Amino acid sequence: MVTSGDGRLRLLFCGTPQFAVPTLLHLLEQRDFNILGVITQPDRPRGRGQLVSFSPAKETAVAAGIPVYQPEKIRAPELQELLQELAPDGIVIIAYGQIIPARLLLIPKLGWINLHASLLPKYRGAAPINWAIVNGETTTGVTSMRIDAGMDTGEMLLQKELKIGPSETAPELAARMSELGAPLMVETLRGLAAGTILPRPQAQEHASSAPMLRKEDGRVDWSRPAKEIFNRIRGFAPWPGAYTSFRGQSCHIWGEPAPDGLGEVNAPQGVAGAPGSLLVRRDGVMVGCGGTTHLRLLSVKLEGRKQISAAEFVNGARLLAGEHFGES
Repeated sequence: MVTSGDGRLRLLFCGTPQFAVPTLLHLLEQRDFNILGVITQPDRPRGRGQLVSFSPAKETAVAAGIPVYQPEKIRAPELQELLQELAPDGIVIIAYGQIIPARLLLIPKLGWINLHASLLPKYRGAAPINWAIVNGETTTGVTSMRIDAGMDTGEMLLQKELKIGPSETAPELAARMSELGAPLMVETLRGLAAGTILPRPQAQEHASSAPMLRKEDGRVDWSRPAKEIFNRIRGFAPWPGAYTSFRGQSCHIWGEPAPDGLGEVNAPQGVAGAPGSLLVRRDGVMVGCGGTTHLRLLSVKLEGRKQISAAEFVNGARLLAGEHFGES
């Protein structure tokens, strides 16, 4: 069994956003772990007011009274010196935000142990939660792995599955996955220390990617079926969101698939069903999508304005016959 000094496992924690916090808190509660410190990104301007603030991981560390290290670049020589001086048994890394250089990977005896938000080798990359929802997955999970020089290609240690709710958004799923991952990381670290976990290589042939989100990803293609658009609304929350254009303005939209078989009852010829077409009915505001499906519009946010309900949008816009989303 790997232990140091007083018999406790000496660990560093490397992470930044809220997703990393449940695991950090759980590690701090374990009597057989000694958390030497937290490495996190430098304080940055955040939010609408762009006020400089701590990362969630730093807030947690400060509240717990443990040292915080914030190198501008983790490849800086002084960071390597710090790691060699602290000599951790293992480094837990969750959503830190920088690539770890190969020369640092061999410093901890147990390696750098990552919690990845997918069932690897599926959805390697920066946005696994988002792309799993966008692609209509109904099951996902978390994987503990030992990182190597590749992008999420290291040996897998433990996994835990999780069902995705039919209307669950990316932030909602992320919150559940972060809580699921905390005890999995503790189990992983104890298993590695005891030598009871057999690392498994990833099957390259089953790998898929989850690249970093771009603003353009959120642009709605109304030729897609309503269910696919709904998945993109859920998966791209809160950023970049799902957006289209209306009368030359950018317009973020929220909605859900309308029941199958919604017909052109009381609709002008050629309006209902055309991709992006707006149809006002007694049961709501519908938008035509691909495959003769419809999205029930729930709310919109026009550029520079607050989010309003679909009914408020229709009343304020005074729609003209045949108006579409997606037109410049």
